[in-house]
Amino acid sequence: MIAACNVTLRLGKRALFEDVNIKFTEGNCYGLIGANGAGKSTFLKILSGQLEPSKGEVVITPGQRLSFLEQDHFKYDSYDVMDTVILGNKRLYEIMKEKDAIYAKEDFSDEDGIRASELEAEFANMNGWEAESEAATLLNGLGVEGEYHHMMMSQLKDSLKVKVLLAQALFGNPDILLLDEPTNHLDLEAISWLNEFLINFDNTVIVVSHDRYFLNKVCTQIADIDYQKIQLYAGNYDFWYESSQLMIRQMKEANKKKEEKIKELQEFIQRFSANASKSKQATSRKRALEKIELDDIKPSSRVYPYIDFRPNRAIGNEVLTVSNLSKTIDGVKVLDNISFVVGHDDKIAFVGGNNQAATVLFKILNEEMEPDEGSFKWGVTTQRGYFAKDNTEEFKGSETIVDHLMPFSPVDDQQYVRGFLGRMLFKGEDGVKKVNVLSGGERVRVMLSKMMILGSNVLVMDEPTNHLDMESITALNNALIKFPGVELFTALDHQFIQTTANRIMEILPDGKLIDKVSTYDDYLASDEMARKRTVLAVNEEEED
Repeated sequence: MIAACNVTLRLGKRALFEDVNIKFTEGNCYGLIGANGAGKSTFLKILSGQLEPSKGEVVITPGQRLSFLEQDHFKYDSYDVMDTVILGNKRLYEIMKEKDAIYAKEDFSDEDGIRASELEAEFANMNGWEAESEAATLLNGLGVEGEYHHMMMSQLKDSLKVKVLLAQALFGNPDILLLDEPTNHLDLEAISWLNEFLINFDNTVIVVSHDRYFLNKVCTQIADIDYQKIQLYAGNYDFWYESSQLMIRQMKEANKKKEEKIKELQEFIQRFSANASKSKQATSRKRALEKIELDDIKPSSRVYPYIDFRPNRAIGNEVLTVSNLSKTIDGVKVLDNISFVVGHDDKIAFVGGNNQAATVLFKILNEEMEPDEGSFKWGVTTQRGYFAKDNTEEFKGSETIVDHLMPFSPVDDQQYVRGFLGRMLFKGEDGVKKVNVLSGGERVRVMLSKMMILGSNVLVMDEPTNHLDMESITALNNALIKFPGVELFTALDHQFIQTTANRIMEILPDGKLIDKVSTYDDYLASDEMARKRTVLAVNEEEED
C-alpha cells in the first residue's frame, strides 16, 4: 500500500496539489490522468520520493519495495544491459557484486567466508539464482533480443534503451510499480506484451499514459487530477469518462429541477406576499427558497483543440498506384517489391514493428526520397498533406508561427491563419512565438494547423499522436474518423488505429507487404497474423 496524506505542492504562488489524500492498494492498477500541466508526472515523483511535497507525506507499507520507470536514458551508460535490468532491485545487485568481489579475493579469510555465507542466504531468499533468467525473459518479451543482453547501454539506440529501462522497472516483482508513459516509443508488439504483464501483475501499479486502449486494458481504477485534487473512479478509462460525464449530467439535471422550484417559489412569494391570508405561506416559501442551493459545477480544466480537416475538392476514383517499389537503407532492404492500389474510401493504417519501412515509404510518396526500383502515381484530383515523424528541419527557422504558416494560406490575411491557431489552442500572442523554441507538442499542433489550412483530400501522417496529450489525441482521432478523404497513417495508439482505419497494411522485417481490408482488431486475430508469427518463429529457430 502507498498513500498520500494531506500532500500539497506549491510552485511559487501556484498550488499544483492542495491537501491530496489518496490510498493506492495492492491488486489494483491505477491510471493517473489529467490535463497537460495538471501534475501527473510530478505526483509520481512525489510518490517515488524524487520530489518533496511542500506539505504532507507519502506513506508506504513497511518492508515493501517501490520501483519506478527511469526517465534518464543516459544514467546507466556505464553498465551492461543485464546489470541495468538487475539494478531494478538495487539490494540484490549490491549482494551480487559484493559476493563476486569476495570470491575473487586471493587471500580468502574466515571473515570473508562468514560474510559470503550471509550474502548467499540473503541472495537465495531474494530468488537471486533466477535473476538473470528473469531479466532475460523481460528483455525478450519487450523485444530486446539476446545479442544485446551483454552489450553496454551506451551502445544501444534510444528505442532499445527505453525497453531496457522498462524491464528494469518490472524486474524482481516490486510491491509498488510507478510507470510514467511506459508505452512511449514502444512498438505495438512490446505494448501488447506489457499489457499482458500488467494484467497478470498482482501488486500495486500506478501508471501515467496517453494511450486510451492501454488504460482500458490494464487499469482497474482511474485517479483523475483536476483542480489540484485527485478523485478516484472504479473501472478503466472508458468507465471514468462515462462516469464523469454522467456526474456532470446529473448535477445539471438536479440544478434544473432546483431552478424550476426556485422560480415557482419566487412567483408564489411575489403573488401572495401582500395578501394577509396567504402571508404565512409566503413567509414559509421564502424560508424554503433560502435553503435551496445550486450545485457548483466546475467545468473540467481539460481543454480540447478543435480539429477539422475539410478538403478543398472531392477526390476522384484514382488515388494512388504503387508498383513494385523497393528500397534499401544501409544495406537492409526495407521495401521489397511492394505493390498496392489506394481507393477513394481508404483509410489505411501501416502497423507492425518495422516502423522505418513505413517512414521510408511515406518519404518516397512525398518525393523526399527516391526508390531503388519501382514507381508510384498519384491521381490527378489528389491534393496531399504530409505529416512527417521527424519535423526537426521544418522548425529550424527563427520566424514566428504565423509567418511560418502564411505561405500555406489561400488567404493573404494573418487573422485567417490565427483562426486556425486558435483552434489548436495557440491564444493571443502565442502566434508570435518563434518556431525554433516550440515544444514537441506545440510543433505537432502547428503541423496540424498547417494541414487544416491546406485543405488536402489525402492525408499522409507518420505517427501524428507523438507528443500530444490525451485531449488532443481524442480530437485528432475524431477528426480523422469524420474526414471524407483518404488517409495513410502510422500510430502507436491501438484505439486510434481501431477506430480510424478500414484497411491494414504491415511491412514485414523482410520488406514484404501484408495488405488486408479489415479493422485493426480483426487483423490481429486474422490468419495473416498467425502465419506471420509462425514464419518469424521459424526464422528465429533457424538463426539459433
